[in-house]
Amino acid sequence: MSRVIRKFTTRVPHWRPLLTPVDLDAATPAQQDALKETPSNTKVSDYVLVLAHDPESLRIRTSLFNGIMYDPDGLSRAEREIGAVAASIVNRCIFCAAVHAQRYNQLSKEESVMQEIFFHGEKAELDPRQQAILRFSVGLSQCPPQVSAEDIQQLRDVGLDELEVLDLTLATTLFGWANRLMHTLGEPIAAE
Repeated sequence: MSRVIRKFTTRVPHWRPLLTPVDLDAATPAQQDALKETPSNTKVSDYVLVLAHDPESLRIRTSLFNGIMYDPDGLSRAEREIGAVAASIVNRCIFCAAVHAQRYNQLSKEESVMQEIFFHGEKAELDPRQQAILRFSVGLSQCPPQVSAEDIQQLRDVGLDELEVLDLTLATTLFGWANRLMHTLGEPIAAE
């Protein structure tokens, strides 16, 4: 039996679904159509195959995810990953935190930022821009109505423009929702 992972890590665990994923070879035409575009444009994961039980929702979710996380304008991809990691830490989504920490490390070629975040959370000592991004994303994930104009100004003070603030908000809130969905559909386990 595989052990459920309870601590944050940059090593991506396996995700064990609680529902049987759609069998790719037996997928309906609507499911096959929804599965044509995956969030990462790589292999179709068990998570996406579970979501394929509702192909229309999967199609909309994938389009939304790709638009928010992969749009070439605005906030850098690496900085969007900080927002995703922050939301995942607040929500204790071990799997998402690992996936997006690993993506940040790949994009930035820098592992110390995620190590610092995993060790110290919101109090991580980062460069001013990264620290402002992390703190904003943590605050937005903890209690959205408490985010204030002052929080937005702190992002502007470290150089984020309007589009970058919007991108960060969207990336963070996307994972506020996605983490909760992932929690109900499966769990992170140690790779066998």
